[in-house]
Amino acid sequence: MHSKTILIVDDEAAVRDMLRVALEMAEYRCLEAENAQEAHALIIDEKPDLVLLDWMLPDVSGVELARRLKRDELTTSLPIIMLTAKGEEDNKIKGLETGADDYITKPFSPRELVARLKAVLRRAGPATPEEPLSAGALILDPLSHRVTITGQPVDMGPTEFRLLTFFLSHQERAYTRTQLLDHVWGGNVYVEERTVDVHIRRLRKALAIDNHDRYIQTVRGTGYRFSVQTVEKV
Repeated sequence: MHSKTILIVDDEAAVRDMLRVALEMAEYRCLEAENAQEAHALIIDEKPDLVLLDWMLPDVSGVELARRLKRDELTTSLPIIMLTAKGEEDNKIKGLETGADDYITKPFSPRELVARLKAVLRRAGPATPEEPLSAGALILDPLSHRVTITGQPVDMGPTEFRLLTFFLSHQERAYTRTQLLDHVWGGNVYVEERTVDVHIRRLRKALAIDNHDRYIQTVRGTGYRFSVQTVEKV
């Protein structure tokens, strides 16, 4: 069996059964919850490696639960995949902006689910560099998984951490969204280019202390660059 534990949060028993069977066939350990309160208790007690979270729940919505988990320092780095029947782009972007690491629109195949789950778990894994990376007063320590600016801790999700790790390791060079997807998301074919913009916005927001968000520069017609040099007008 995998050592990874997945929490399935959905108010429909049939959906939970389908997800559990697919994940257990892929050798994951599964936990189940039918509402946000039950899910939160399991997250605190069992510390799952990833949460599959339905958008629509009977008490507190999946979106609101995702927000709460990302605000709490104990669960802020917990990977979340939103399950939603809402296929419109605005809802997908809203789901990502709450802190979710990916979304899957129903109906989906078990094969797609497992592939995307593996991709998110891989992205949430340990960073490759071991020495601290820095730019100005910004310091990222890959071993302790901490980011600080002038000694102040900076909270961010696992995808933003990986994105910042890549930027700090590759300063002063412009990258297209496709290149960032390949390097940071591991070439996961299911992630759209627009996802990069969402995570860039979240990373800039996290780095707003002492204007360190200015280091992430938009390069017209290309994509993004991390630079401590004077920012161009964009």
